[in-house]
Amino acid sequence: MRRYWIEKKQIQNNNVSFSHDQFHHIFDVCRQEVGHHFEVITEDSKAYLVQVTEVLKKNASAQIIEEREIKKLALPHIHLLISLPRYNVFDSTIERCVELGVTSITPFISDYSFIRKEKELPAGKYERWNKIVISATQQSGRGELMKIHDLTSFQIAMKSINLNDKNWCLFAYEGQTQAPISVEINRLKTQFACLPDNLFILVGSEGGFSTQEVAQIQLLGLNPVTLGQQILRVETACLTLVSVLKYEFGLMK
Repeated sequence: MRRYWIEKKQIQNNNVSFSHDQFHHIFDVCRQEVGHHFEVITEDSKAYLVQVTEVLKKNASAQIIEEREIKKLALPHIHLLISLPRYNVFDSTIERCVELGVTSITPFISDYSFIRKEKELPAGKYERWNKIVISATQQSGRGELMKIHDLTSFQIAMKSINLNDKNWCLFAYEGQTQAPISVEINRLKTQFACLPDNLFILVGSEGGFSTQEVAQIQLLGLNPVTLGQQILRVETACLTLVSVLKYEFGLMK
């Protein structure tokens, strides 16, 4: 069954209204008609089965038939901090992270990121990224939109990690390292009595991190971890890290 993301305010008196781009997508592109059934998802993690009751030239309405609660993302929440890669790579990474249940992504500028200054980011990128989030949310059926934070600097991104017993971080590094990811996770579990609320993943762009950046990251107390002998593409590294964490912390239930 098709699902579409809507805002809660579109629901009035057990009816849902559709207009503008959303109307075009649902009724012109997806060919929904009077009498058709589909689900709509709202920001309060609820899904509503609706039946289309009216389709006009520029708007439509549907009646709510059933309501169900969508299970919220379980703790620990996963947050990706990524040195901005090429735009098509980042688009793909966003989509996969939504499907895998990542809570937020923070893109940042580093020595080897695709662009070197925040002002170089083309206009309309955030709009495109948010559309990808909504599309992947509809496809996967999750009840919360993944947050994409504003593009920031390497220094500010590092400060946002705020390491403590409730906030852990894994630093994926393609350079020489003696710590497999499983060893680092076990070390953190041994060090802290309780599991964290947040898991941060730190990933470089296609060029990785510079020697100076690696040194700064290590000063934060982060041990570089390896994902194996092969050098992984950016999107593959992100997918691997999130999948490993979901398995290790029981988030695949």
